[in-house]
Parts: sequence; C-alpha cells; structure tokens
Amino acid sequence: MIRIQRAGDRYPGGDPGAGVETRHAFSFGPHYDPDNLRFGPLLAVNEERLAPGAGFDEHPHSHTEIITWVVEGELTHRDTTGHETTVRPGDLQHLSSAAGVRHVERNAGPAPLVFLQMWLAPLEPGGSPSYGLVRGLPGRYALPAAAATLHVHRLARHEEAALPEADTVYVHVVRGEIRLADETLREGDAARITAERSLRPQATAPAELLVWEA
Repeated sequence: MIRIQRAGDRYPGGDPGAGVETRHAFSFGPHYDPDNLRFGPLLAVNEERLAPGAGFDEHPHSHTEIITWVVEGELTHRDTTGHETTVRPGDLQHLSSAAGVRHVERNAGPAPLVFLQMWLAPLEPGGSPSYGLVRGLPGRYALPAAAATLHVHRLARHEEAALPEADTVYVHVVRGEIRLADETLREGDAARITAERSLRPQATAPAELLVWEA
C-alpha cells in the first residue's frame, strides 16, 4: 500500500509573525488526528522555515531520537550536553534526547533557513542524551536506537533509485520531482509505503529524496 501526503496537506504551525513557519506531516499539537500519530518509528517529520534571526528558544525533549537535515541556509544548534554547532546543507545532525535534554535552534545567518526535523521513537526509553553531527553524509545513516535507517538519494533526471525491502518505507521529496508507481511527487510531498516490494522511483527532474526504512 502507498499513501501519498501532499505538501499542501501538512498541518500548519510555528509563528509566522516571528519568522517561524512549520508544516507537520503527523498529528501535532492542536492538530490532533488519531489516525495519523506515527508511521513505523517516525513520530514527526516537520518542515521548518526560519527567517534570519528567528528560531526556537530553549525547550525540552525526552525519549526521542531527533534527526535534522538542512535544505538551505545554516542552522545554529546549542544544547545542554554542551554542544554548539552550525549545521549546513548535506550535514546530518542526531540528537538523542534520552531521559531529557534541552536545546536551542536558530537562524543566526543572513539568509532564510529551511530544514527538516524528524523524530523517531527509541526502542528503549531513558538513558543519557548524546549528540552527533555527520558532515557531508555519504548516503546512508543507521539509527539502531530506533531500528531504522535513513537513505539519501540525489538523482539526475531519468535516474532511478531502489527503495529498501522493508516493512515500512517513508519517502520525502526534498527537492525536484519523481514518479513513484502511478503518482508524481514534488517538493514537500511524501509517500508512506507498506507491504510493497521492488519499487523504483524515477526522477522526472533532478531530485533529492530522504528515505526511511524500518
């Protein structure tokens, strides 16, 4: 089964007046939908757009694996484990909140910032928080804490990608356009795939995809 979610169908959030615009793929805050709470280990896939100087003040997380992927601009991150970093396009940031951590996320640069933040449920709650940053992710990132793996595909026009043979596969189109089965997916669109095999999305324009398998 393939369930398509269009970019325009995401739940709006954030604080546009403060330069923060969010689009939520899953039930979030006031947008409660009992039929859209998670997909496999994925709890949230949030598209964030921050104007220069805008951001999220210090706030807590717990029992969540938080993966951040910058699309354009630079994200400044600071957390209570003592890490302060700048995350750029092509970098992958992993914050394991474990029993509890607080962090700040801000656009300290002069240009608009666009990033995706994905929350996954860990197999075991608790533990000590940890932080990791991979510069220039080569294409695959294993997340054993949530029994999941992230694949990054950058496709030229007409190029295909093989999707994982997994129970649940989540495909997010970061940029460009692809053809998946009988559907065309564009920037911000996503597909939730269960009980399907041998699917090969093809780029109808140069494209970048984030693919979760679990």
